[in-house]
Amino acid sequence: MAGKRSINDTVLTGKRVFMRVDFNVPIRNGQVADDNRIQAALPSIQTVIRQKGKLILASHLGEPKNGFEAAFSLKPVAEKLQDILKQPVSMAGDCIGDAVQEAVLGMKDGDVLMLENLRFHSGEKKNDPVFSASLSKNIDVYVNNAFGTCHRAHASIVGVPQLVKDSAAGDLVIKEIQYLDTAIRDPKRPLIAILGGAKVSGKLALIKNLLPKVDGFLIGGAMAFTFLKAMGYDVGGSLVEDDLIEVALEILDLASEDGKLFLLPSDAVVARYAEPGVAVKIVSISDIPPEMKGFDIGPDTIRQFGEEISHAGTIVWNGPMGMFEIAEFASGTFELARCVAASSAISIVGGGDSASAIKKAGVANQITHLSTGGGASLEYLEGKILPGIAVLPDA
Repeated sequence: MAGKRSINDTVLTGKRVFMRVDFNVPIRNGQVADDNRIQAALPSIQTVIRQKGKLILASHLGEPKNGFEAAFSLKPVAEKLQDILKQPVSMAGDCIGDAVQEAVLGMKDGDVLMLENLRFHSGEKKNDPVFSASLSKNIDVYVNNAFGTCHRAHASIVGVPQLVKDSAAGDLVIKEIQYLDTAIRDPKRPLIAILGGAKVSGKLALIKNLLPKVDGFLIGGAMAFTFLKAMGYDVGGSLVEDDLIEVALEILDLASEDGKLFLLPSDAVVARYAEPGVAVKIVSISDIPPEMKGFDIGPDTIRQFGEEISHAGTIVWNGPMGMFEIAEFASGTFELARCVAASSAISIVGGGDSASAIKKAGVANQITHLSTGGGASLEYLEGKILPGIAVLPDA
């Protein structure tokens, strides 16, 4: 994808700058419980303030059903941002309407205004042109600084930039594009893809797009059992997508024909069910009891995967190796996270679960790039054109 026009190539002084951010953060007891997404957006926010632009921030939060719901208000986010910036952040009572326009027109250079949750209006997700026009009223510059939403064709993502004369990508979006592009177009080799998660169906497009580009795959998570069953293993009660057995065989054949490493688990942590405190066993893949299910990769698999990771030049990781939310099934994901962190490879981790696991393993600061966009980074790696990126002008 061609490079996109950056906020750093845009005149901001005295301009009313509408910045789409991804402040869809957890709120507990009326306060922001995790401010990582706010921190990730700060460079571009501070650029606008420093250049004396008038900054209007717009985001969604959660999935409100019908109009205003206090539980989904962005007010706690505005308060948190105010603490971080150490300057006032005004909170609008809505994201469109006369009162909002009055607040926008009354802004001074360097002011910051947070609009209320975009999804309090159904027009946001519908990309309604009337809603887009209301959002873009009196706006001079549009900046998309929300990579995690760029796969959505929503009003604030594609409608508004089509109505504003001057638009650009924020630092966060530029950074995401650069890292993901480098990983799949000009990687330091060997390029290894670590893929996990529950279902092959959720990763089919990704595997097919990466197959010609990578040097090898390390496959874990429940999705591995569909491949193992396709190879003739009895995987007990483990999760299998039987309708994808033939597709799994095709992928295995293609990888073999191309001489690509396609490493599957050699052992697994199994149990009768997935609950904290459950009795577990470590067994070879060929010895899974019929009444048990695999919920994590075993120590021999961790060793094999770790060996490949240690020789990698670039690592792309999407999806956990097991049900890491439960302590009994967390070792595979956490140990691989530590292997990736200890390696000299350029490491790019995408996907909400993967990012969460990296943080829980305590190695987030040792990963080259921790993507802020779960679905967006996955679709980008699948080779899809993201509407929120496509609508922005090229550099």
